[in-house]
Amino acid sequence: MMDLDPAQLRALAAAVSEGTFDAAARTLHVTPSAVSQRVKALETSVGRVLLTRTKPVRPTPSGETLLRLARQIQAVTDDVARELGDDEPAAGPRVVPLAVNADSLSTWFLPALASLGGSLVFDLHRSDQDRTADLLRQGSVMAAVTASEEPVPGCSLEKLGRMRYRPMASPAFAERWFAGGATAAELAHAPVVVFDRDDRLQEAYLRRRSRRGLQPPRHFVPGSTDFFEAVRLGLGWGMLPDLQTEHAVEGEFVDLDPRGHLDVALYWQQWKLRSASLDAVTAAVRDAAATALR
Repeated sequence: MMDLDPAQLRALAAAVSEGTFDAAARTLHVTPSAVSQRVKALETSVGRVLLTRTKPVRPTPSGETLLRLARQIQAVTDDVARELGDDEPAAGPRVVPLAVNADSLSTWFLPALASLGGSLVFDLHRSDQDRTADLLRQGSVMAAVTASEEPVPGCSLEKLGRMRYRPMASPAFAERWFAGGATAAELAHAPVVVFDRDDRLQEAYLRRRSRRGLQPPRHFVPGSTDFFEAVRLGLGWGMLPDLQTEHAVEGEFVDLDPRGHLDVALYWQQWKLRSASLDAVTAAVRDAAATALR
């Protein structure tokens, strides 16, 4: 049976979280040499390389497996310490790493966490909703808002609801590029705003409108608020969530295709772990989603 040293697992988790052995040492209140020795001892124990010594350090596939275990153990340990009356465990306040897509983060997700800010510390990882599940799989986060309806091994899954997106543009942009309506011919040439190269929403809408591949000019704007502003200012058209546009000034946007909305189903995936802190986050997220999402 494999006998894993908790201190070595903590060193592994700290190195990945902080990015370097030096930063991990400051977090653990030991020397960088001690962190390095503990990680090496853990690698010797399991017979595999667990970290790539880059800047920042990154876990190997085997390292991801042990990283997930290390963080699960730490979460349970922190909860037990508090149940026994230790309000400030040695590791400090409970840190809950979560993954969330940019549009949820800029609309409904932060209000969900606000009530918990006094008792928990959040380490939020922003990623496309199609990729947040990867962060769970890697052990980087305890829970994630994701578009994947397939649970990550070791995780539970529940549907939160749907975010509705519509193809929107500024009035001036719509008048210039879509005077005759948002036809496939116009969509092939009108500039479009895309979040980043993982963003598939605009592409999905274009595929719906034309079976042939449409390749309009693309502006990449990797920020939810900045994306919204780029469309508002007329840089291009883009798929905007109702949760953003419902608060816009009347007449600020034109819906290019009132029947052309796209719904993105969102799910909450979390470790199958009995943890008071994770249960509290899940309850808060579930309540917020019930109000904000369809």
